Amino acid sequence: MGAVSTAYPASHVPQPPPRRATAGPRITLTLASLAMIGPFTIDTVFPAFSRIGAEFGGDELGLQQLVSAYLAAFAVMSIFHGPLSDALGRKKVMIGGLIIYLIGMFACVLAPNLGSLILLRVLQGMSAGAATIVSRVVIRDMFSGPEAQRLMAQVMMIFSVAPAVAPILGGWLLLLGDWRWVFAGVGLYGLVVLILTTRLPETLPREQRTPLRVGALLGSLVHVGRSPVMLRVAAASAFGFASQFLFIAAASLFVVDLLGLGEQDFWVLFGPLVIAMMSGAWVVGRASELMERSRLITLGFAGTLLATLVNLVLVQFAPEFSGGLSWALLLAAIGPGLIAFTVALLFAPIQLEVLDLFPHERGAAASMGTFFGLVLNALLAGVVAPVVATSLTTLALTACAFAAVGSLFWFWHRATIGTGRTA
Repeated sequence: MGAVSTAYPASHVPQPPPRRATAGPRITLTLASLAMIGPFTIDTVFPAFSRIGAEFGGDELGLQQLVSAYLAAFAVMSIFHGPLSDALGRKKVMIGGLIIYLIGMFACVLAPNLGSLILLRVLQGMSAGAATIVSRVVIRDMFSGPEAQRLMAQVMMIFSVAPAVAPILGGWLLLLGDWRWVFAGVGLYGLVVLILTTRLPETLPREQRTPLRVGALLGSLVHVGRSPVMLRVAAASAFGFASQFLFIAAASLFVVDLLGLGEQDFWVLFGPLVIAMMSGAWVVGRASELMERSRLITLGFAGTLLATLVNLVLVQFAPEFSGGLSWALLLAAIGPGLIAFTVALLFAPIQLEVLDLFPHERGAAASMGTFFGLVLNALLAGVVAPVVATSLTTLALTACAFAAVGSLFWFWHRATIGTGRTA
């Protein structure tokens, strides 16, 4: 048996009282806007792929690196954003990250070649996590119990709009000119988010901060990262979400190559996704006082397994596409929507589960909990998606595999907690 972890089941961790009774509209909107940075940065660029490739002579694999390079940089730096917020405070880290992010985004407008564009995407990935990861910690700093789950669900509902709106917005921006308009538009959004963030309260008092020393920062990461409980929950979250993110990572291949549609037709995939994610988040908010959090997560994983199997069956009835909308096209789009709904049932609750494992090192817990998912997402975008997006069937089978692995990790975690063991 491995070393005993100092992380405990979330239900047994003594929690500090929340600082506020409920979240106001401004705080909810600001936190949701911070969470939407990621989808806007990734999905808005998809419709511009063909134009970027035409100008710079990039092939499909090279263009996919615009996503995977961003995600890889996001993953690497995600390890440090949380511990830095434990030492410096949440607000400073979020604002500093947004400023660097904006520099990288607006610099893309001047990129002379595909290589420099990919490097600027790395800069965006290195800085964007300061806003998106730390904003989750702010939620748990301010609230606990059902209210924390309700706010996380409300943020998720608003956030869910981003994957649908982003590629549509990207297509509209292309009507104004070349692909540079896409980066300029996302940069303007980031500027608005920066202004909203400056009005947020600081949620980590100075007396509760960790020392700003390299040893202390790395020590908190090692402390959190060596926990078997953390590893199991983080792996469950990463693979469960991957069953949905696979379709987002392969969006350009799915919509244009497999479905035979055009730059303005990404709504066919992202429309069902956003409706499903919003619906799932609404259910999570309603269930906050009706169902134990772990039971809701279990329901989410079981539902995701079933949804991926349903998707696999549905695509068998979809013939080869020659372009245009049809009932067969609807069959291909319904499955990803069902998967998104069930993933939404587990996504917000499992984030709180991770944060509650280490109540005095929430920043480090958020970073480590996010890291595994980000690494997997980067591999999905840069390696897995181009390989498996050769047919609807291979995409569906891959989604099934991810759902199965995530479920195994979660049920292993629940079984281990049930026996009272942490290793």
